[in-house]
Amino acid sequence: MQQATRIIDIFRNESDYLDQTVRIEGWVRTRRDSKAGVSFIEVNDGSCLGNLQVIVESMRSDLSDVLDKVTTGSSLIATGAIRRSPGKGQSIEMHAAQLSVPGWADPGVYPLQKKRHSFEFLRQIAHLRPRTNTIGAVARVRNRLSFAIHQFFQERGFTYIHTPIITASDCEGAGEVFHVTTLEPGTPLDTSDGSDGYARDFFGKPTYLTVSGQLQAEIYALALGRVYTFGPTFRAENSNTSRHLAEFWMVEPEMAFCDLQGDMELAEVFIKTIIQAILNDCAADLDFFSRFIDSSILATISQVAHDPFEILTYSEAVKILKTSGEAFDYPVEWGMDLQAEHERYLTEEKIKRPVILIHFPRALKPFYMRVNEDDRTVAAMDVLV
Repeated sequence: MQQATRIIDIFRNESDYLDQTVRIEGWVRTRRDSKAGVSFIEVNDGSCLGNLQVIVESMRSDLSDVLDKVTTGSSLIATGAIRRSPGKGQSIEMHAAQLSVPGWADPGVYPLQKKRHSFEFLRQIAHLRPRTNTIGAVARVRNRLSFAIHQFFQERGFTYIHTPIITASDCEGAGEVFHVTTLEPGTPLDTSDGSDGYARDFFGKPTYLTVSGQLQAEIYALALGRVYTFGPTFRAENSNTSRHLAEFWMVEPEMAFCDLQGDMELAEVFIKTIIQAILNDCAADLDFFSRFIDSSILATISQVAHDPFEILTYSEAVKILKTSGEAFDYPVEWGMDLQAEHERYLTEEKIKRPVILIHFPRALKPFYMRVNEDDRTVAAMDVLV
């Protein structure tokens, strides 16, 4: 059987595939038939945002039965020659010699159409939403970012550490954790014997979904030198904002024999490197986001990739905020935990680029942070983008 060619490879290397016979495998986005007896089929295989137009002579007797099954959403295998396209909207197209439909989609019930669908609607058809432009583009960008993250750390001698998803420790200490239990819902904990009541549970003690792999990474860093974790994290924060997610993937590097300066340098280079990776390799997907999701996204991430980060001490940031004249919802005082409105003012209004905040008050950071000589602040940092 001839090996299928990915559509993205055809688009990236048009001259190599021109007049060559190739096989593609994908799903029908649209089909239209002309009065001249030609069918135009838009096929997408998920490798890129773009569709490849497949031209079929509908009068061909050997293809007529198959062509009847070519409907939106159907899976399609097509073999044919790649030709220059005389039409608008595409530079090349396939002239099909063979067609097959491994999976037919009933046009009467297939829910995805050429029009844009709301995210609320797509949540109701989770088994099909990866076929949409938006979800497909998100998947490709996430894939490239994940690869770039691993590539970045591997090239710098870091060891990838797998940390537990189910854990007995609350690493952040905030109590905002999801509990893991095999006890039936509503089962009261038996504490009559003076225990915590978890003896009948699977692990025999309180157990949670991890909020961080930091503790395990720190342990391994003291043996392997440079390590990083990259995996799912869970936070039971009951806050319905774009800044709070119940589940997300988090990167946590840990380095032995490293100071604050080295930490800042690594963070800046890391962020710039992974953003540059998607700027280089996901241009079409980012352009789609810019046109249909957020018109400022390309300018924003390009600036992050190219402009140097500003370094401010916590005290300097507080001074800027107090003298800004802004009527913040949370008045600024030294020692407070800066809120989102303060961080956005610094990055979007005042500095207009990413900011690395350093030297926070001791009370705001965990006990293990290195205390500075002033005995009031610690050598910690946050990156605001």
